[in-house]
Amino acid sequence: MDLNAIPTPAALIDVRRMQANIRRMQEHMHALGVALRPHAKTAKCLRVTQAQNDAGAKGITVSTLKEAEQFFAGGISDITYAVCMAPAKLPQALGLMRRGCCLKILTDSVDGARAIAEFGQSNQSVFEVLIEIDTDGHRSGVPPEAPELTDIAAALTAGGAKVHGVLTHAGSSYDLSERVALEALAEQERALCVRAAERLRRAGYVCPVVSVGSTPTAVRAKNLAGVTEARAGVYVFFDLVMRNVGVCSMDDIALSVLTSVIGHQKEKGWAIVDAGWMSMSRDRGTARQDTDFGYGQVCSPDGVPMPGYLVSGANQEHGIVSVRSGTDAKIAERFPVGSLLRILPNHACATGAQFPEYYALAGDDMEVWPRFYGW
Repeated sequence: MDLNAIPTPAALIDVRRMQANIRRMQEHMHALGVALRPHAKTAKCLRVTQAQNDAGAKGITVSTLKEAEQFFAGGISDITYAVCMAPAKLPQALGLMRRGCCLKILTDSVDGARAIAEFGQSNQSVFEVLIEIDTDGHRSGVPPEAPELTDIAAALTAGGAKVHGVLTHAGSSYDLSERVALEALAEQERALCVRAAERLRRAGYVCPVVSVGSTPTAVRAKNLAGVTEARAGVYVFFDLVMRNVGVCSMDDIALSVLTSVIGHQKEKGWAIVDAGWMSMSRDRGTARQDTDFGYGQVCSPDGVPMPGYLVSGANQEHGIVSVRSGTDAKIAERFPVGSLLRILPNHACATGAQFPEYYALAGDDMEVWPRFYGW
């Protein structure tokens, strides 16, 4: 394997680390007695998803219907589209179902439920629908105790759709860093989602699925009683935000960006690389955390982190490598023009999205794995 043969900037996957991350999460979910339905939005790559399913995962979660179409074309048929359904996208969803995809869709409103049921009725089709539950006030979903919960179920079933279950995502877990706090949020996520399912069942709805999400809460969950599946996603690669949250180490991060040094500003102690925000993304998630990694942690070409060095600034196609504090007067000697570096990303999902393919590195072997795009 010759890294110099890879055009930079390029997204690299450390396959050994990725496989270890997959194995740990699968074993953890197995020990807790729930299925793992990984969220494919992080990698959006059939080879990565196949590795997860080979390890024991059951189906996948997607964030776009285009992803669902591409994964279905790749042989994966058990798919949950975990974004509330826009009525205009129902024909696209129905097309997938009629081709044999076991697609589950999502809503969190009576209006959304009615649109789904009415479209299904008018097309002689039955949609399996999950109701999104808000368990932490982070984003969308209906509160588990809200009267609207049973109203949504009623609107679905009155129109002939099926209540497949309830689904939640404790996205506020990204704002935490202490184990005790993450464990508490994982329990809150579990208890409130289970509570929503219990309310629906008491009202006469079957509600077979109780689905929870978020990598931090999945990693720190100690009890998932009443839950049927978890939908962690970024764990497959991890990233610097997850490192700061405290659910992985830097040595677990499987995604990096290979970049070339293209110049220097010696008086400023800068090395200029060809990985700007078009490759690293504009995600500065670590800026809100205890340790700010700028646009990414600098590593040697073989992936060993170089303490103190980070991509401190970025333009479209230029990145600025500098030391965290002070100035490195010998930076031009340390990083000559043409030398290679690897950059660990703040947010693996956002950085991966900048590239059409990954270079998957396993020992001395290298393969190119295509990545999916589109909505």
